[in-house]
Amino acid sequence: MSEQNKPIGVKLHSRSRQLELEYAGGERYSLSCEFLRVYSPSAEVLGHGAGQEVLQTGKIKVAITAIKPVGNYALQLVFDDDHDSGLYSWRYLYDLCRDQDAKWKHYLERLEAAGEGRDPDVQVLSLGE
Repeated sequence: MSEQNKPIGVKLHSRSRQLELEYAGGERYSLSCEFLRVYSPSAEVLGHGAGQEVLQTGKIKVAITAIKPVGNYALQLVFDDDHDSGLYSWRYLYDLCRDQDAKWKHYLERLEAAGEGRDPDVQVLSLGE
C-alpha cells in the first residue's frame, strides 16, 4: 500500500453526515454517509463474487455512529442502521474519493432501473404506459 493513499486527517461531520478525508498532497474529499454505506466493501453489499452485488436502497438518512481504526490499513465504519461489517482500506477509501462522481451516477442509475429510491419513507411506483 502506498502511503499517499493513507489520509492524514479523518473528520466526521455528524450534522451534515459527511466524512472528510485529507491527504498529504493537500487533497480534501468529502463523502456522504449514504455514499459510504451503499459502497460498503462488505459481503452484505458486494456479495461473494462478481454479479452478486446487493443494491442498497433507502439509505439517504443513514449516519455513521463510530469510526474504528483497523490496524494501520483500514477503518471500520459503524452505521446507525446496524451495518458495521465493511473494512474500508486506505486504498478503497482513496478510490471512492477519486471516483465519487462516476460511482454516484452509477448508483443512481441502478436505483432507477430497479424502481427503487434513496428515501426509506418514499415508495417508488412505475406506472408504465
